Amino acid sequence: MSFKVIEKKDLDFFNKILGGNFVVTDPEMLKENSHDETEDLSFFPEVILLPHKTAEIQKVLSYCNENNICVTPRGAGTGLSGGAIPFKGGVSLDMKRMNRIINIDEENFQVITQPGVITEELQNAVEEKGLFYPVDPASRGSCFIGGNVAENSGGPRAVKYGTVKDYVLGLEIVLSDGKIIRTGTRTLKDATGYDITHLIVGSEGTLAVITEITLKLIPFPKKRLLMSIPFTSEENATKAVNVILKMGVIPSALEFMEREALKRSSEFLKESSVYIEVPERIEAHLLVEVDGNDTDDLYNEAEVITEAISSLTEEDIAVAELKQEQDKLWKLRRVIGEAVKMGSIYKEVDTVVPRSILPALLLMVKKIGEKYGFKTICYGHAGDGNLHVNILKEGLTDLEWSAEVPKGIKEIFQFVVEMGGTISAEHGIGLVQKKYIPIVFSTETINLMKSIKNIFDPKGILNPGKIWPD
Repeated sequence: MSFKVIEKKDLDFFNKILGGNFVVTDPEMLKENSHDETEDLSFFPEVILLPHKTAEIQKVLSYCNENNICVTPRGAGTGLSGGAIPFKGGVSLDMKRMNRIINIDEENFQVITQPGVITEELQNAVEEKGLFYPVDPASRGSCFIGGNVAENSGGPRAVKYGTVKDYVLGLEIVLSDGKIIRTGTRTLKDATGYDITHLIVGSEGTLAVITEITLKLIPFPKKRLLMSIPFTSEENATKAVNVILKMGVIPSALEFMEREALKRSSEFLKESSVYIEVPERIEAHLLVEVDGNDTDDLYNEAEVITEAISSLTEEDIAVAELKQEQDKLWKLRRVIGEAVKMGSIYKEVDTVVPRSILPALLLMVKKIGEKYGFKTICYGHAGDGNLHVNILKEGLTDLEWSAEVPKGIKEIFQFVVEMGGTISAEHGIGLVQKKYIPIVFSTETINLMKSIKNIFDPKGILNPGKIWPD
């Protein structure tokens, strides 16, 4: 599909709508918006537009639709599947100025927000009111809530609290032709018509531009304990996940980190005094958090967990009650992705399987890595079966990287789907995973989804080149 090249008359129109300061063609800024955090991919937009309100987006999309100009919505650029990369050029619709929390409804436990609000800032704002938005991707200190909705983000606390889709009550969206639609309600129940809200959640900016979000909140848990549990066997660490959950304790987070992941993040943070020594015998860690409102109850749960896994590890378990200690451990976990990419060109595979399959998945990943000659570093949200597999280029030739690694990724995905899982848990499909979509869906299912895309966006101007195979 080809799109119109942006001309001076188009820039003149955008300037009229947004003002000259918010129509950007500076090469350095275009470069910044040419990539996200996905590998080393880069595709330049022709112009960056920075709208401030829905009416501006409405006019921009109406014009672009009429003139066959493609538009790629962009949040903070923290994505890991190439979803925000302007693959076909055109407009990079940068949402950073749509950054207002509109209303926190303390009576009904809800917040209405624009999409450009940083997720952690939203969490802090509602926490001041005693409320809790628990979805916390690793990049929560920089990612936007609109991007989280577009990708149906998860994070460490999904095991107890779910993902973004479990908190979105309603949306304001702008369709490709400029029509403004409101979806959902502010009630907790809604059995009225098709659920357009949750069709938009996770649609990666291919169906509409999100301009306002209504989120459900819950009471903020006042107490937390964080356990760091070492294992001399990766397999035992993954087996421990189901053992813990079978005891009736639902942790607020249950994270897996293999030795190399923890070691790299620790080295990465060493200068900031966030460092732990990883003994040679230790092959993996589980980071287990429990939360609630009574410290004694949490210590009882910690004892249940310790007893449950006693046959799988004899190592000393560290229990952090003070926030400062917890923050240190969480920082080590949250920077793993950044630490890994500092040392090598990499590809990240975002797999998810039923929890009981996690030990088999980890073993299969390592086996496939040996087969194709690549090294992997694994970590992730073990409590919901989500394993992040970082594949490193270290020691591989360019030909091996381009020809052999995709074969290995395909085999990993085939195993995941055979086991009842899927190829993306929280990062989306975007640009880098789209060729693997036929592993998951039949031709009929893919065609049905493409038909939905065609209804929302008949000219295909919204985030073209994403999700579906070429």
